[in-house]
Amino acid sequence: MASKTIELHDVNVPEFLKELDSCKGNVYLVTREGDRLNLRSKLCQLVGLTQLIEGGKIAEAFVECDDPEDESKLFRFNLFGKK
Repeated sequence: MASKTIELHDVNVPEFLKELDSCKGNVYLVTREGDRLNLRSKLCQLVGLTQLIEGGKIAEAFVECDDPEDESKLFRFNLFGKK
């Protein structure tokens, strides 16, 4: 089953990283060029998110999740922020 791509906008980076830490499966940052970085890796978080951050927030990013629950969690986070 192919995962759905979630487009994130104006996301608070520290809160997003906390959400990533609570995910059960792999979460991938997908670039417009088609590169995929596994955000479960702290090194990939540094490399990938550093390029997308503007003024302390993620300006735009695309993520894919292996686990449907993680996908729902990050989708809700993108819409509503931290609960």
